[in-house]
Amino acid sequence: MNIAVVGAQWGDEGKGKLIDILSAEKDITVRYQGGNNAGHTVVVGQKEYVFHLLPSAILHKGKVCVIGNGVVIDPEVLISEIQGLEKKGIKVSPRKLKISGLCHVIMPYHRVLDGLREKKRKNKIGTTGRGIGPCYADKVARCGIRMIDLLNPKVLKAKLEDNLREKNETFRKVYDAEEYSLNGIYKSYLKFAKILEPYICNTVIYINEQIDKGKTVLFEGAQGTFLDIDFGTYPFVTSSNSIVGGICSGTGVAPTRIDKSVACIKAYTTRVGEGPFPTEFSSRLMEQIRKKGNEFGATTGRPRRCGWFDCILGRYSMIINGIDELAIMKLDVLDELDEIQICTGYKYKGKTYKEFPMDYEMLCAVKPVYESLPGWKSSTYGLQNYDDLPKNAKKYVKRLEQLLKVKVKYISTGPKRDEIIVR
Repeated sequence: MNIAVVGAQWGDEGKGKLIDILSAEKDITVRYQGGNNAGHTVVVGQKEYVFHLLPSAILHKGKVCVIGNGVVIDPEVLISEIQGLEKKGIKVSPRKLKISGLCHVIMPYHRVLDGLREKKRKNKIGTTGRGIGPCYADKVARCGIRMIDLLNPKVLKAKLEDNLREKNETFRKVYDAEEYSLNGIYKSYLKFAKILEPYICNTVIYINEQIDKGKTVLFEGAQGTFLDIDFGTYPFVTSSNSIVGGICSGTGVAPTRIDKSVACIKAYTTRVGEGPFPTEFSSRLMEQIRKKGNEFGATTGRPRRCGWFDCILGRYSMIINGIDELAIMKLDVLDELDEIQICTGYKYKGKTYKEFPMDYEMLCAVKPVYESLPGWKSSTYGLQNYDDLPKNAKKYVKRLEQLLKVKVKYISTGPKRDEIIVR
């Protein structure tokens, strides 16, 4: 069975842990969008691994990891990640890792443009500054450089010349910033190409041939549904399609070959950066949950904004992604609370709404309508059996199932691989 795992909120739902568990049962794990603006953290024993581009399945022996064409790659970051794993004794061979030649490449000028654009904006997006947006913009503008181009010095040079002609004028005239020289970038990226060449292949053919042979695939998303470029809280979104639908364009695998979709949701809600957040906590509760849940970005280290579970947001996510099963992550973070709130509606100008609004101004102004449930006031940390959960914790899980209209299959009770309930 081929499974998709996506985030159902604003990312950081704990997908890395679930993907790590599920990928152990699959032959191939495929990352289909985003770049090194994402981070998956996996704890195995006493070791913590943070992944930005590599699928976390790279930790499992005998498994193949694929970086699909929908991903944008910073070669320097990818090489550093591969070398970092090898220092920890995990060999990343071309048999174990395959990179699509159609992936677009993040260049130094993309990173700089990212920061300069953010400084110019009055309404800041809260970008990670990794060059993701400008790289995707070049892809759509049809002037992007792809991994396959790095292997052809003539093509790489021609594309760089074209791009720098335009980019340097922008740096000079718009931002009064330093220009880039062709030779420096050209030589650096030829070196990167030499290291990464053995991994680059036609991943579309590879994945589909493996499915034909009966191999099973896990499709791994980065970020979350409400950071999706089309369906997220625009413009405070990422630059790719983070939903299940992004798999098809990001891997070349048809939708008929995806058998099941699993959504990761946090037992509460978080988001990083700017943008509307109707259920955001007060500062006191924010600090309490942030500390207990270690809510700091795996990529940037930025503190995450935290709030109550939002079922209006959650249900919309279930619809968009066609979710079959749910994974509730970080349930244990709520252990100490006397009362737990669930947002079941939005109030705006005297009217209550049960659907997620498209209008940005409205979303910024809505007041959440809450339903209160009693807390369980006892530890769920490390529990592995559903029957061992406190009565009120079970009530909370059941209520989320009712409101989201999807069954909960997994409940995470701690950061480690084995601290999970499978129903």
